[in-house]
This record gives sequence, structure tokens and C-alpha cells, in this order.
Amino acid sequence: MAPEGRIEVAQIVTRFIAGAGGVALRGALCLDPDRYRVTIITGQGGPLTDRAEAAGMRVVIEPSLVSPLSPRDDRRALRRLTELCREGRYDVVHTHSAKAGALGRLAAHRASVPRIVHTYHGFPFHEFQNPLRRAAYVAIERRLAGITDSVLAIGSGVATEALRRGLAKPSNLRTVAPVVEAVTVPRTAESRAAARAELGIADRIALIGTVGRIDYQKAPEHLIAAVAGLRHTAATAVWVGSGPGDREAAALVRRAGLTDRFVFLGERSDVPQLLPAFDVFAMASRYEGLPCAVVEAMRCGIPVVATAVNSVPDLVVPGETGVLVPPGRPGLLAEAIDDLLDDRAKADRLADAGRAAAGSTFDAESLGAVLDQVYSAHRVLGSVTS
Repeated sequence: MAPEGRIEVAQIVTRFIAGAGGVALRGALCLDPDRYRVTIITGQGGPLTDRAEAAGMRVVIEPSLVSPLSPRDDRRALRRLTELCREGRYDVVHTHSAKAGALGRLAAHRASVPRIVHTYHGFPFHEFQNPLRRAAYVAIERRLAGITDSVLAIGSGVATEALRRGLAKPSNLRTVAPVVEAVTVPRTAESRAAARAELGIADRIALIGTVGRIDYQKAPEHLIAAVAGLRHTAATAVWVGSGPGDREAAALVRRAGLTDRFVFLGERSDVPQLLPAFDVFAMASRYEGLPCAVVEAMRCGIPVVATAVNSVPDLVVPGETGVLVPPGRPGLLAEAIDDLLDDRAKADRLADAGRAAAGSTFDAESLGAVLDQVYSAHRVLGSVTS
């Protein structure tokens, strides 16, 4: 424990970038610095590193902690994480994401860390996997549940799945919402015009937008197929973000003849200012937790079409705050987008309801209170048993 009496917390996340890394940072920023000292351990840093260090957190980069399965790297990562947990003498280790969740929890257990916490932002298994691999992932997560003191699930869909599959005990499972950045630019005629001027998109063009990492999870090929199948053949799509699927997605756009109608913007720091340009926010993901990008789009006042996966239905309620489609069905995704482009009254009704729903939660104070209770529980338990 820190000399000042603060609780030492290590947050372990595979990639300290948007997604799980962003949620982990925003949660850590909610903690009282007079009560907690936070160390971030990650395999890949990024822009979030500067924010964490500016807030007084220590950031440790361990290159062996990589996302893909790699027996050699994984063995080294487990050894290094165990060493770091022992050296840090942490009171709490809180893990995020699949790889860091598995190796980090096992390392913390080996180092006899008093309290181990894990957040399920989503799951490493899903319906599109080989059944044997999916079963293996579920079995690993069940074993890890036995050494996990507290499980946090992003949204009720993820919490329900964790409970149903035996990945958490009913007594140690809590449902939480991610903290979403407070910066929001409401969609007005003025903000829409400014955003479209920045993007070079004419006012008359229907614009479908999405924000996220370009990888298998986000199913870029399904969104590309949906845009290719739209009845609104002049509609344009933009994808804000990058990832390992960049080249393949660009090649699919060329083969589909969408070069002039599908634009990859790459990483942008001005996403709140760009969102008002969208007429529809579309998400084609195969699996998710509760994506912050959807929350941000709804707060902006954009009607959302998303896949009905994990905790997305917590916020996107069919016909009320948005439209849901099954994952892996780009034809239905195209139909839903076309419907909103045709029926502006419906799109506006969903956007208004979505803005109200997204603005009523996802605040820092709520998550900070949960983390404070979860992290400090080991002290209470220790005093009871002593």
C-alpha cells in the first residue's frame, strides 16, 4: 500500500486506445486521487497515455501484451505481468479486454493481489466463431471467474450473458455504464453545415456515418455491402477510425464500385464536430459491449441503426430510440437505413428519443462511486475477518 495510505490500483488493458482503453481511463479519472493511486499497464499506448500521465497516473508499456493469440508472447506477458504485480504491491488489479483480462487476472492471482476485478466490455466469444474455439473461450472465462472477486459488465446484455454462462457469481456481478466524453455538438442546421463543409459533403447528399476500429468485430464488409445495396444510390458513407482491416476494407470498396461513395477518414480528434454531418449513424458490428460511439451519436441527435448484439439494446430500443437489425445481415441493414432516409419524421422522432435516453446516464460520478465501492471492499472484508 502507498505510504500516504492510498489504495494502489493497477488497470491492465491490452491496448490503451479508444474502446476498452478509453473506458478504463475515464473510469480511473473518476477516482479520488487522495484515496487512490492508479497505474496503467498496457501492451500498446497512444494518445490516452498523455492524458493519463497528465492526471498523475503511471503508465507502463509491456510490449509482450499483444491482442492476437501468440504462445511465445503470451508466456512472456504472463511472466512480466506477474512480476509487475509483485513489484507494485497493488491492493487491486482491474483488468479489461480479453487478453489482458485472462493474463492479468492470472498474474494478479499468482502475485497474491488482495482484490481482482474484471470488466467485460464484451466477450472474446461470439456466434460467428468456430464452435470449438468458442467453447474453449467460454471454458477459460469460467475458470477465471473462480479467481475474480468482482465482475463489472458494460450494460445489462453483457451482464446477463456473463451470468448465464457462469462467468460471474450473482453476488459479485455489477452492471455499469461506460463514461462517455461530455463534449457534444448538438445536430443543428449550423453544426450540420459546418461539419459537411469540413468533410466536403454537399448539403443535398444523404450521409451515413460510423465511428470505430476497422476490424473483424466491427464487420466493415457488412456495412460496405449495405451501402452498396441502398436504394438511395447517391448516398455517401464515411468511416471515422482505422485498424488492421484498413486495406481489406478499402479493397472491398473498390470492388463494389463505391470509391466515390465510401470514404475512410482515419483517426480524427474532432469526432464530436463531425457527427452532425451524419443523417444516419450505422453500426454493423458482429459483437459489442455498449459502444461509446453509439451513445455519442445519440447525444448529438442522429438516428441510429445498429446490430442487436450484447448490450446495444440497452440503449437502442427498437422503434423507440433507434432501429436494430440482426448481425451479419447487410441487406436488412440497408433496408433500415433506406427507411430512415425516406421517412424523416420517423428519423427525427427516434433521434429525439435517443438524445433523451443517452443523456440520462453514462456519467463519471456514477462509475466513480461503483469503482470506489468495488476497490475498497477488500479493506472492509479484511476488517470483518480479522
